Amino acid sequence: MGLGGSTTGLILVVCTGNVCRSPFIERLLRLHLAGSPVEVASAGTGAPAGEPMDPLAADLLTALGADPRGHGARQLTRAVVAGADLVLTATRRHRGQVVAMSPVALPCTFAFRDFALLVHGLGPGGPVGLQEGADGLRELVRVAAARRGLVPPRPAGEVDIVDPYRRGRPVFEQMADEVMGALPDVARALRG
Repeated sequence: MGLGGSTTGLILVVCTGNVCRSPFIERLLRLHLAGSPVEVASAGTGAPAGEPMDPLAADLLTALGADPRGHGARQLTRAVVAGADLVLTATRRHRGQVVAMSPVALPCTFAFRDFALLVHGLGPGGPVGLQEGADGLRELVRVAAARRGLVPPRPAGEVDIVDPYRRGRPVFEQMADEVMGALPDVARALRG
């Protein structure tokens, strides 16, 4: 993927509306990858274009030290997928939607928590890193994809990140906990 030939890698995070889960993950990854040559963006399979991040998601994000300002929901398109070197989705269903839209994205598309499991143990001193920008990101994706058959998959209930949209603060907190449980492995592997 990353068909633009850029030396800067791009991670795309996908959920449904692009107002809760995907911008939450996007902004946390941006925080953890600050200073790296990798960009992070997000989109939704049914995004209300231009809508800001949900206020409850934004509050939780701010409490974690990330900045929710300036987000505007964006609709997922084939062109958006084509620009990504790694696509991380909130659920396995979203992964299926990305791949149905752009079958060529299959090798570089993962549910966020599946990706965390696949890259667990990779990181500083590991085989890959982002110091090379897009090349390092593509190598990490290749390593993660190769581990798909070696790491036993978890049930969808342990992988899918709950959709908190219009469901109250406890569900937003559950979403944040699910993301934060996987984030250390993902960030460690991405930082190399």
